[in-house]
Amino acid sequence: MAPGGGGMTEAAPNQWLRPWARGFRDAAMLPAWIVGLSLMGVGTLARDVGYPVEAAVLSTFLVWAGPSQVLFFASIAAGAAWSAIALAIGFASLRFLPMTVSLLPLLRRPGQSVAQQMLIAHFVAVTAWVEALRRLPNIPPEQRVGYFLGFANALIVVSAFCTYAGFHLAGIVPTPVAAGLLCLTPIFFLSSMVAGVRGLGDAVAIGFGLALAPVAGWAIGGGFDLIASGVIGGSIAFLIQRWRKARKAGA
Repeated sequence: MAPGGGGMTEAAPNQWLRPWARGFRDAAMLPAWIVGLSLMGVGTLARDVGYPVEAAVLSTFLVWAGPSQVLFFASIAAGAAWSAIALAIGFASLRFLPMTVSLLPLLRRPGQSVAQQMLIAHFVAVTAWVEALRRLPNIPPEQRVGYFLGFANALIVVSAFCTYAGFHLAGIVPTPVAAGLLCLTPIFFLSSMVAGVRGLGDAVAIGFGLALAPVAGWAIGGGFDLIASGVIGGSIAFLIQRWRKARKAGA
């Protein structure tokens, strides 16, 4: 084989391994622990309903969504039918559809199969999504998939470890501390969104969403208040952006 051939074969793995390792490292610095600490409650809940620690950890690897995992174990404790549990978790996971649709264009590469895209979609979760939207535009396109998979795998591995720890720490961690840990993810999520603002439209959408949330909670409630405030705030931001572009074009 020609000397240059060995370099080419080494370049292909490096195109994946180096971005993967960088993504894993970036997530392990802080985001993975924020997500992991909030998932300690899943391990505690699994123990309370009589399931083994293996089931709790496996739920983190396979379901990979804290609210859906809580819904799963809480529904088991309530004696719900398996079909009802599956349906409820399916509806609870619909929120990942718009996240996946908005993220995949940044990760799609020429020649990428549907199976590969479905694998990538499995790793989409709230923290992975908001951090990917913030970080991926600054990463060369050919390195984005490796970086995202490394980042997401760090989130899952640390979360699985924290789920295991939560199972064995059940009853030891004070209730106020456990409640505070559950708040870490939404606080980090909001901070990441603010840090990822790239223009006036993003700032307006976040600002209106936050301002309308209490009003929507009072007027709508029932779990639909956040959806309503997000849709209204995002729509207002979109219309403002359209108006500004039309004004510039007419100037």
